Amino acid sequence: MFRECRNELEVSKTRDGDIVNYDSNHLFYFMAGLGIGVAVGVLVAPTSGSDTRAVIRHTAQDGADYVRQRTDDLRSTVADAVDRSTQTVQKQIEVLSSAVEAGAQAYRQEGNAQQSG
Repeated sequence: MFRECRNELEVSKTRDGDIVNYDSNHLFYFMAGLGIGVAVGVLVAPTSGSDTRAVIRHTAQDGADYVRQRTDDLRSTVADAVDRSTQTVQKQIEVLSSAVEAGAQAYRQEGNAQQSG
């Protein structure tokens, strides 16, 4: 019975119908590789865990400060652009108002000239 269950576990079909062999040695090799990788990582690590966390924290803070500074710069640039645009629109309104007033005055003068002449 155990052998039958083991055979069913070792050979199964994927959704595509492909047969996949699950060999218990693959799990052993994976776990051995994982252990070796962790051991090498600990031995070769340039700094301790607390130092690494401090470096990560400092780098994250630098990144946050950079984003904050860039956001402030962008906000300032947009505010300057809005101010310049508002000033330009105000000047155009003044020019247009002056032109309309000059046109109205010219129309009145022409009407007065036709009535007197």
